[in-house]
Amino acid sequence: MVDQEPEPAASGCCIQPVAPLELRPADEELARLAKALGHPVRVAIVRHLLQLGERVCTDLSDVVPLAHSTAIQHINVLREAGLLCASRSGRNVYYCVNPAALRQIKALIAGL
Repeated sequence: MVDQEPEPAASGCCIQPVAPLELRPADEELARLAKALGHPVRVAIVRHLLQLGERVCTDLSDVVPLAHSTAIQHINVLREAGLLCASRSGRNVYYCVNPAALRQIKALIAGL
């Protein structure tokens, strides 16, 4: 690819200076949540829970095409990011999608 000269500014005399990027707290939060969703298996887990509702941890790990321990790691990433809520009943841990986190992602993306 051939390097091209920068386009002159509308005034025709020089290139307009560009202000440095401003990193906002919302940028960091969106990046954190996007990182948690940054694997196709984690996206599939969220979609599965949105479709079927609350599920026991073993049910989730059974539908993921990975080793049980790897599935648990993905679930923990989502839970630690606040995308999943967990509740315990006896020996079982149930997971569901945190609707507030989904609303937050939508709002952060809309604010780009």
